[in-house]
Amino acid sequence: QVQLVESGGGLVQAGGSLRLSCAASGSIFSINVMRWYRQAPGKQRDLVATATSGGSTNYVDSVKGRFTISRDNAKNTVYLQMNSLKPEDTAVYYCNADIAPVTDSRNYFKYWGQGTQVTVSS
Repeated sequence: QVQLVESGGGLVQAGGSLRLSCAASGSIFSINVMRWYRQAPGKQRDLVATATSGGSTNYVDSVKGRFTISRDNAKNTVYLQMNSLKPEDTAVYYCNADIAPVTDSRNYFKYWGQGTQVTVSS
């Protein structure tokens, strides 16, 4: 069984910083792309940043220059460093990853974490 567990959310003032972590655990054969999504109240879940196993990263325009996604492949963990936070960054942040489990190592499946709340006050 594979699971993703996020941590690091909280309440911060505008202009502050937070670092989110997401650790994958269980019977993992391989991890390909890891992503961070966010969902604000009453809105759809949107992609924020992606990181491939090879080190390539991509960001939605609204967070470029402020957020940094990184991975520790040895720990099966992805991070999201969020700087210069704005009230509009307030959302539940979800980790997502394409993982091949040991039981089916030739196929990748999408797994989700449970989410972590980030609240930015003005």
